[in-house]
Amino acid sequence: MSLDVNMSVTGNSPEALSVQQKLSAALGLVGLFIMTLSVFNIGFQPKVLWLSLSLAMVAAGIVWYTKASYAGKTAGIKNDGVYFKSLTNRGFWAYILGLVFTGFYIILYFYPSLLGLNSDGANTGVVSLFDPLSQALSGNPASQWFVYGTLYTLAILGFGFKFLWKYRHNSYQRLRTFSVMFFQLGFAFIIPEVMARLNGDDFSLPYYNLVNIWPLNYYNFEQYRVDDMLSAGTIGIALLIFGVASILVITPILTYKYGKRWYCSWVCGCGGLAETAGDPFRHLSDKSQNAWRLERWLVHSVVVFVVVMTTAVVYSYLNNGGYWLSGTAFLISVASLLSIVFAWVMVYKREQLQNDAKYAAIGFFILILSLIALHFSGMTSKIFLFESETLRSTYGFVIGAIFSGVVGVGFYPIFGNRVWCRFGCPMAAILGFQQRLFSKFRITTNGGQCISCGNCSTYCEMGIDVRAYAQKGENIVRSSCVGCGICASVCPRGVLKLENDDPKGRINSKDVLLGNDVDLMDLVNQK
Repeated sequence: MSLDVNMSVTGNSPEALSVQQKLSAALGLVGLFIMTLSVFNIGFQPKVLWLSLSLAMVAAGIVWYTKASYAGKTAGIKNDGVYFKSLTNRGFWAYILGLVFTGFYIILYFYPSLLGLNSDGANTGVVSLFDPLSQALSGNPASQWFVYGTLYTLAILGFGFKFLWKYRHNSYQRLRTFSVMFFQLGFAFIIPEVMARLNGDDFSLPYYNLVNIWPLNYYNFEQYRVDDMLSAGTIGIALLIFGVASILVITPILTYKYGKRWYCSWVCGCGGLAETAGDPFRHLSDKSQNAWRLERWLVHSVVVFVVVMTTAVVYSYLNNGGYWLSGTAFLISVASLLSIVFAWVMVYKREQLQNDAKYAAIGFFILILSLIALHFSGMTSKIFLFESETLRSTYGFVIGAIFSGVVGVGFYPIFGNRVWCRFGCPMAAILGFQQRLFSKFRITTNGGQCISCGNCSTYCEMGIDVRAYAQKGENIVRSSCVGCGICASVCPRGVLKLENDDPKGRINSKDVLLGNDVDLMDLVNQK
């Protein structure tokens, strides 16, 4: 009797799609095909029927595909074969999908007329297909942003269902996925549209996505929005106060209690899309030291840019009068707030910052204060040397459109699902700053149980080398960590645990290789 054993160090190729997977994928693609045909002004009548049919087919296709993929399988992480599939390992289909995403965002931002948007008359194309839904919610014809918002919400809900089924054994993953689905559907999509119905001849409230907080919502304090909120009376003033309080009060408190995950993984729409539709690409994040250095400098440079831009925009209309706050008082307030934060960090938290972070903080602080001082000196009439509108339009184009949309989502299949969150999102940078310095959140590790399999680092979407911390039994406290918890979910030994505890002692690089035996380490450190 002979025994034939076939072995391969490269593993097995992924299984072919089942009949149900092929049929469900075809169903979803037919739904998208209907929308694509509408771009060419094919008269789908009645529109309500065809829009409902196309959206239902896409949703049903995702649900059916999910059931066909995961039903009947044992609980556990299902990342089998991601490095053998063209779509999830930068193969041919990955680049095709990237081109499709990128092309869609370019058309959406710069050529909406190709989608059928007509500001002077009735919409045509795919925008007109969405008119019935927009009329039902807001009472207004659809725009390219309504089309985008609908598809965006559908993606989070549909792929959120897929994510829930894939990680159904993990209560934390279910909780945060239900959370992002809820906030996207309710607060980011339905509520703003319904609020638009309140507008009339004597009452006008700007479109307000309650999920987006400055600086992610970088246009929230532009003059037309402030004027509309002030003229809307109590509800408008309440939203304006909420916008300010969310920056100075709400986000610091929630980040102190839960880390930046309360926003980046539970609430934010960008994070919601990344965690659901972008989940198959999380392993593509760059884990190199060079990527980490680029991340720190680039994302904090974006923060400085948005602070300078917003300050210039607000000052430009406050300086013209008509508001209870003067432009001069606003500039002094900004300089004072930055000085307080800088002084607190350098006096009480400087030991938690590496040298390049200290140098960057000093450099950025001096730069902003110098520009403000230059303005007050009378040497230039322009705030920050540029017209405020120039700064706003530049930020909107480079960061708001190209980085967050074209690159941030279009490059999912190439650079991973958190390119925007990691390298460009100013909100993530500010929350990360707070998380690093005073949050109760950390990921604790039991180094004695780590077998160095590397799953945690592989599937960290933010490019953190989690294994390096786990091997040493060192708590993970990183500014970039969004607390998605996937590292803990894919660990076969239960080494990692997401915790909220006393901030004291959460960063201790001396707890090495001895697991969680803190008492023993105390004895060692006393010698």
